[in-house]
Amino acid sequence: MFDFDTPVERKISSSLKWEKYRGEDVIPMWVADMDFVSPPAIIKAIKDRADHGVFGYTLAPQSLTEATIGMIENEFSWKIRPEWLVWLPGLVTGINVSCRATGLKGDSVLVNTPAYPPFLSAPSLSGRELVTAPLIQGQKWEIDFEALESFVRKDTSLFILCNPHNPTGRVFTEQELLNYASFCEKHDLIICSDEIHNGLVLDEDKHHIPIASLSPEAAARTITLMAPSKTYNIPGLGISFAIISNPDLREKFVKTMEGIVPHVNIMGYAAAEAAFKEGASWHSDLLCYLRKNRELVESYVENTTGLLISHSEATYLAWIDARGLPVKDHAAFFEENGVGLSDGREFGAPGFVRLNFGCPRPVLFEGLARIKKAAEKVNS
Repeated sequence: MFDFDTPVERKISSSLKWEKYRGEDVIPMWVADMDFVSPPAIIKAIKDRADHGVFGYTLAPQSLTEATIGMIENEFSWKIRPEWLVWLPGLVTGINVSCRATGLKGDSVLVNTPAYPPFLSAPSLSGRELVTAPLIQGQKWEIDFEALESFVRKDTSLFILCNPHNPTGRVFTEQELLNYASFCEKHDLIICSDEIHNGLVLDEDKHHIPIASLSPEAAARTITLMAPSKTYNIPGLGISFAIISNPDLREKFVKTMEGIVPHVNIMGYAAAEAAFKEGASWHSDLLCYLRKNRELVESYVENTTGLLISHSEATYLAWIDARGLPVKDHAAFFEENGVGLSDGREFGAPGFVRLNFGCPRPVLFEGLARIKKAAEKVNS
């Protein structure tokens, strides 16, 4: 078993997550960046690559392409071809390129909310217009496909999907994905499918299904975005990829990248190959650890007056409804009480907060204790 319990000192590493609260007694549980040491195989691969000593412009190694294709077939029973792969320095880059490479300037982009913040910013940054359609909050977050119809406009040309869903933690079922695919076919929408959390399905009775794997027709209109960064905790290495089977769509995507998208980080290639080839044991232990962390978070929140939580089927992110607390700025309230959470307003959901439980359990216990204490104080 790998050790996920021992805290790692990140205050000395210029960490975005930890620098935000430099000099403050605030536990950072916001950005989706785990506080765990990455798999030993990845660390070794980076050291071995560094020993070569030459760090010139580098193409994706053939061995990495083969490892990626093998991983996707093994994990998702989806056979892809080498030419479908487009390597990227980050998944957010892929979202923004997708907005620029599809439809016409001024066209609208449809997104379900709550949504990962770059979904909400990428359309306007690309000269497109954002249209949001809310998911339904119930026992679990669901899609109202009848209502979704009312949000489509004549100029809507792109739908951005997130599965597993950030921030709600949903793993969409095959039927839900078939409904999404049918909806997009009916309205002739390209799908940009962010599947970066595909390796973090926590419910053992669920599995990730790439929407493009459902049929050749769905694949022909889909840009699938994946990366090893969340699963293996290597977001700083700048490595992700798009899978685009439609040659015309792929050509537009690649053409749009020209002059604005830099080469992939040389160490990212080495890390990704090591992850896909040798990361299975570490990955299995990680999922076990995260499941227990999730249970702890859900238990604490369910027993805290003023807070509600939806079950995280996947990811290491908990989506908490804090609207029951008598405060105006929920993220600021928790910061004042020693816990840094992501602000739901950034996801299009005021009154919610997102908690990252990808951290050692002693840290998680302290963060949850502070949350409970703060809620009890304001509710008294």
